[in-house]
Amino acid sequence: MGARGVEQRQLTLRRQLWLGVFAILALAHLAALYWPRVSVEGPVVWSDKVVHVLLFALPAAAGLLAGLRPAYLLVPLALHAPVSEALQHFVLPNRSGDPWDAVADLSGVVVGATVVMVGSMRSRW
Repeated sequence: MGARGVEQRQLTLRRQLWLGVFAILALAHLAALYWPRVSVEGPVVWSDKVVHVLLFALPAAAGLLAGLRPAYLLVPLALHAPVSEALQHFVLPNRSGDPWDAVADLSGVVVGATVVMVGSMRSRW
């Protein structure tokens, strides 16, 4: 196997690893958003918003690093932000939707995508 074949194999293994990370993060994402009762306590009043940013930023970044097409990943994640808050508010008992949580969720999608894009641009320099 030539140098190009080894490089291609390493790229495939790296993508498979990130795909596994993405799958785990996606499951954690869904569990955290749809678990019947969740309480996030922290020293800062807005610590819940940090959790929401991370719940969307980490799967977005991992999915992009796994090689998923941005439109097929980021658009559904962005649409899921307000939908998840509406479902929490109207469907799930002991949960309430918060428009500011949806803003934090959307911010997470942007943060995750930006970190990956900036990182890939820096690696090309």
